[in-house]
Amino acid sequence: MTISRLFLITGVSSGFGRALAQAALADGHRVVGTVRHVEAAEAFQMLAPGRAFARLLDVTDFEAIAPLVDEVEATLGPIGVLANNAGYGHEGVMEESPLEDLRRQFDVNVFGAVAMMRAVLPHMRVRRSGRILNITSMGGFITMPGIAYYCGSKFALEGISETVGKEVRDLGIHVTAVAPGSFRTDWAGRSMVRAPRAIGDYDALFDPLRQRRQEVSGHQLGNPEKAARAMMQLIDCEAPPAHLLLGSDALALARDKLQALERDIARWETLTRSTDG
Repeated sequence: MTISRLFLITGVSSGFGRALAQAALADGHRVVGTVRHVEAAEAFQMLAPGRAFARLLDVTDFEAIAPLVDEVEATLGPIGVLANNAGYGHEGVMEESPLEDLRRQFDVNVFGAVAMMRAVLPHMRVRRSGRILNITSMGGFITMPGIAYYCGSKFALEGISETVGKEVRDLGIHVTAVAPGSFRTDWAGRSMVRAPRAIGDYDALFDPLRQRRQEVSGHQLGNPEKAARAMMQLIDCEAPPAHLLLGSDALALARDKLQALERDIARWETLTRSTDG
């Protein structure tokens, strides 16, 4: 028998956030979804009147996050699941990308997610129960030229998620970093910020990557609805994983990365050990 829970999901206007909210609602749960515009709030609440609740929030407004969580707890009940989905992609050669782009990328993808976790954990600790899903990316495991800021933010969130999971696992709270591969979301469309090109030395490497990314947008292998169903399986799992890859491309690339890392470790083992004593 499925236990009805209250979900708090950031960024439910589209993509994984919308798909996860719809899956949770279909399973009989209640969902609080954060959006940034009134029109999106009205559309979200129409998905399931009386069970879908919209809240206006920009996750970079850090001071607004704890009051929002407290209000939800006071008016709608205990938050059983937090899903940090709000985020966006930044594409650009690192040398060409302003530092302000990096700050904005980390504010949304990392600081916003951490602020949300910090706001829900006091409530979850008291109840000794709770689930946190941080939607990261295969870009938090592997890297590709042209998305250094994005990969950096997702590597950071992967590491924070794993660490926090160890801090709270004895308190009845489970944290999973969910790392999707290429899915049919708007990540490479309107959700992507692109730095302008300026340095010709990078043209041969980067321009084909940018063109390819734009061409496949909307035609990726991954199905967001199936990703949402996979994430829902974690909610009732007694021992959910610290990390979950989604998509066969993410799986293949992560395995390639692990094999390359093992080869490098073995090749340089003597030098590594030489620093002891």
